[in-house]
Amino acid sequence: MNKFTFDIDPCPAPRMTSSDRWKKRPVVTKYFGFCNHIRSLANVKGLGMLPGTIDSLIFNIAMPASWSKKKRAEMEGTAHQQTPDLDNLVKGFLDALCVDDKHIHSIGQLNKVWASEGSIKLSCEKPQKVLSDCNTNGLFGNDFQTNSTAHCK
Repeated sequence: MNKFTFDIDPCPAPRMTSSDRWKKRPVVTKYFGFCNHIRSLANVKGLGMLPGTIDSLIFNIAMPASWSKKKRAEMEGTAHQQTPDLDNLVKGFLDALCVDDKHIHSIGQLNKVWASEGSIKLSCEKPQKVLSDCNTNGLFGNDFQTNSTAHCK
């Protein structure tokens, strides 16, 4: 089993409209920046296209800086029960790494928890092919040229 950790704040997939092609709303621009950054991290880590079965996918949501040390200690590793929704986080992550994610049929463990730092942890079998072989232009092609270090908060 291969384990990958992406040191980036998880970003949910936004609900996009056709006007996003020219309006470039901030939430959509941030999302495409997140996708570009995830792809670059995946290439650096040698992660190719995801296999059909994912053993675990854990989204670590960073705690607000305003929380006290006591509250941070209490909440570390506990369930994150606020927005963003888990399904939107999964969609954002899978859409970033797969042009077409219809081949993914099983995700064993799926969690969203509080953590001191935001990250995404993935456990899966050997990837099927290299990510650079995939069309990774995103939903609207290269219209969204963003800073690859941008991510959602």
